[in-house]
Amino acid sequence: MGVNEHSHQSPLEFFRVNAASRPDAPLIHYFDRTLTVRDIDEMSDAVAVALIAEGFGAGDRLALYLQNVPQFVIGLLAAWKAGGIAVSVNPMYRHREARHVLVDSGATAIICLESLYHDVIAEVCGETSLATIITTSELDFVSDPSSYAVLADSRRQRAGGRADLLELIERHRGERPPTVQPLPDDVACLVYTSGTTGPSKGAMNTHRNVALAAEAYAGMGLTTDDVILAVAPLFHITGLTGHIGLSLLVPAAMILNYRFDPALVLALIERYGATFTVASITVFQALMDHPDAEHRNLSSLQKVFSGGQAVAAATVDTYEHQMGPYIHIAYGLTETTGPTHMVPPGCRAPVDPTSGSLSIGIAVGTTECCVADDNGQPVPPGTIGELLMRGPQITKGYWQKPEETAHAHRDGWFHSGDVGLVDAEGWYYLVDRKKDLINASGYKVWPREVEDVLYEHPSVREAAVVGVPDSYRGETVKAFVSLRRGHTADEAELVSHCRERLAAFKVPRSVVVLDDLPKTATGKILRRELRQ
Repeated sequence: MGVNEHSHQSPLEFFRVNAASRPDAPLIHYFDRTLTVRDIDEMSDAVAVALIAEGFGAGDRLALYLQNVPQFVIGLLAAWKAGGIAVSVNPMYRHREARHVLVDSGATAIICLESLYHDVIAEVCGETSLATIITTSELDFVSDPSSYAVLADSRRQRAGGRADLLELIERHRGERPPTVQPLPDDVACLVYTSGTTGPSKGAMNTHRNVALAAEAYAGMGLTTDDVILAVAPLFHITGLTGHIGLSLLVPAAMILNYRFDPALVLALIERYGATFTVASITVFQALMDHPDAEHRNLSSLQKVFSGGQAVAAATVDTYEHQMGPYIHIAYGLTETTGPTHMVPPGCRAPVDPTSGSLSIGIAVGTTECCVADDNGQPVPPGTIGELLMRGPQITKGYWQKPEETAHAHRDGWFHSGDVGLVDAEGWYYLVDRKKDLINASGYKVWPREVEDVLYEHPSVREAAVVGVPDSYRGETVKAFVSLRRGHTADEAELVSHCRERLAAFKVPRSVVVLDDLPKTATGKILRRELRQ
């Protein structure tokens, strides 16, 4: 079926069409088990029936506090089949953060891992609206857990008095909920922002938003023969649209692996013949830096995209030289439900000669984009300004936050907070976040430019640059790096490397070498923590 034939349907409708026409097609590969479209359809039906029996209804919120496990997909579809909204909860969140999402969303039901129930939910549930608590385990759907190091510490921890997901499925197997047809502008998911600038906010991603984002990924040349390597967290907008939504649309099987482990991911690419992925650049760095990469057959993985943070041209070159495929850049935000810009298949991203930035691509499909000054007025090509977007994949705003919604959505445009430029040919470039600009002795320094230079050093695996208070300059440039396996470099060498390539005011006054840089669950480096 052509992608355009799906336009404006909901992801649930994609799934229903494929459940009728391709029930035996594989949908999820999870360690050593494969689940078909029919399997997921029957299980999500049963969970929807169980939720409805507990009083869950239209517009209610079901929280999914899970890693990358099949239960996330089952719960997502069950929420939609019951007429509700799914709420993504980062499984790295602890008490304060999880409580914030659950209270803010008003979730009345939750599906969570047993370990997260005992560690977090048991303590915070009394402060929330949760009426239905369903627990599950990452060991479910694995035939031989002992074969996988990533599951070595996993134990069944049944929660007394709480429903078990597999038992609910068996109790209601064969039952079907009343048919619900979501409207395109109904909210499908509340996906919470990463909170890098303050308390996380729930972006209201509608069924139309999710459908269009999935179509944007499918437009990169995917067919039913493709196998999706689902390494982005499913709670994140990339996992939701570039993995689940895409898988439901095509349909194409996706590989889930509980949580990211480079050795396991390399083995699963080989085992299942993964052909497509979209992931943070830190994932690709970890894969090419792992010794197993040298003797695994990874030749199937040719459709490779990266988003979520700025990507240095040197990193793309290194990956292509070592692993084969060219990494195509994609750009989008939680509030845009996925990609607004992509480097098309078969194209290589140009590099902006002024900033050295690698292009994030051209505007996708129905996306309109412009670069604007501080007054919201468009600026000429080649001029740096804020990226503004509009189009049918932009969310309706933030859940129960009208002021924040009004601030981000002004004069018909979504204000991204990202600074970039567009060239005369329509290629867009991301320079940095507006809030990360460093002002050193009156000179403006974009961290991204310094980071790109650090990435050119052969020993540097990760780099992050921040401004730190300085009594003389106001702010001064400080860099943090981690090194590639088997490589060495000290502060003096890295500062000298920058001094040869940058104006003096941009050169880091100090460089700190760490084993790893702090990151969000999606692999985005946390400059905020480094400043602190």
